[in-house]
Amino acid sequence: MKKIGIACDHAGYEMKEFLVGYLDARGYEVLDFGTHSPESVDYADFAHPLAEAIEAGELECGVGLCGSGEGMAMTLNKHRGIRAGLCWNADVATLIRQHNDANVIVFPARFITNDEAVAMLDAFLDTPFEGGRHQRRVEKMACR
Repeated sequence: MKKIGIACDHAGYEMKEFLVGYLDARGYEVLDFGTHSPESVDYADFAHPLAEAIEAGELECGVGLCGSGEGMAMTLNKHRGIRAGLCWNADVATLIRQHNDANVIVFPARFITNDEAVAMLDAFLDTPFEGGRHQRRVEKMACR
């Protein structure tokens, strides 16, 4: 079974709960890093454990959610092994995988619908990294 991690703050909680069910139906084992209620929390407390699990090889990829998606993406991208992309539509979700080898997709939960999130998540999960000229560019993303 394929494994995927998911993390959110309070603003992404309802969408995260929906996506956990969707991912389960797609055949994924979902590691839910929280939050586990709509009570106000700090996104970084959930982003860091998701990133660490991916860096440790426990997961191949993940999903992050917060109100704008920005805080979650910024926090995730502080980790050397993470390439998190904030998505607003399925075309961007395809490109972050195809060209950037993204291993986390991030959603702005206050600005998209569950259906839009599913379309983006499907594009992210179903698109392989293209490699080639993009491999060189991905390698240049690493911290110096």
